[in-house]
Amino acid sequence: MKYLIDTNILISAALFPDSVPAQAFVKAVAPPGHAVVCDYSLDEMRRVFNKKFPHKLSVYERFVAMMALSVQIISTPTDDESVDAEKDIRDIKDRPILRAALAASVDCIITGDKDFLESGIAVPEMLTAAVFLQR
Repeated sequence: MKYLIDTNILISAALFPDSVPAQAFVKAVAPPGHAVVCDYSLDEMRRVFNKKFPHKLSVYERFVAMMALSVQIISTPTDDESVDAEKDIRDIKDRPILRAALAASVDCIITGDKDFLESGIAVPEMLTAAVFLQR
């Protein structure tokens, strides 16, 4: 199975290594799974750390360095490459992540974002970290 890990899961995993999102991250990157993260999420993660956690930038740097060894970092398609399913995502800032997931043909997006979870999109499947861990 191929998983796209959303930004909020990455941030929680970096800040709270014993959390459910961190456990989901570890499971997603472990074989036989194949985890991907889009470059848009990495940029978003950096912006969040700069704004909300500037005193924890070293945590961000270490996590991203470790993550680069265990996930495939994919390019985010441009706005010109939008897809019909994007209209089902309320927050336009989340649409590039969906676009990347579709372009990478992932089976599911692991997320805590209600805009994804309540979108009604069936493919890829939207799973919380807790639900992902139960599977």
